[in-house]
Amino acid sequence: MTAVRTLAAGVWRADLTRSTASFQVGNLGRKAHGTVPVTAGTVEIGTDGALLAVHGTLDLGAIDTGNAKRDLDLRKPGLLDLDRHPTMRFTATSARVAGSGWQVTGTLTARGAHTTIEGTAELSSVDEREAVLTATARLDRRTLGVRAPGFLIGRYVDITVTAVIRPV
Repeated sequence: MTAVRTLAAGVWRADLTRSTASFQVGNLGRKAHGTVPVTAGTVEIGTDGALLAVHGTLDLGAIDTGNAKRDLDLRKPGLLDLDRHPTMRFTATSARVAGSGWQVTGTLTARGAHTTIEGTAELSSVDEREAVLTATARLDRRTLGVRAPGFLIGRYVDITVTAVIRPV
């Protein structure tokens, strides 16, 4: 088992110019990929090196799948309802060491709905000035009320957030 990389105790904040979120989901028998800007992110580390808190916000209103028509369709009330709910937020409720990182559980808020989601977080390129945190999770879109036929849009959305974080 690989040891978990650790960060200095305190709050670390995402460098928004160097942090990204991406996703993929089934779409008409293929995979659709897209990106979403990270607009906020913090990680709190305890004096014992434990992951105490994670908060992140994505700007779904700026979603980019490389297909302008699909991006417009995603704005519709039956899908992401982006005109009323342009952001997605995540707040960790628990974290435990797992492999070379953490298993993180938290509340994801989008479309005016809340759901519990679980994923992994790992650190790389760690030094006293910055680190790269990569978090991955699989979202069941139905838990947020996105009701589209499965052949059009896959049930599961794979999300990856790569954040360059720095101590505050």
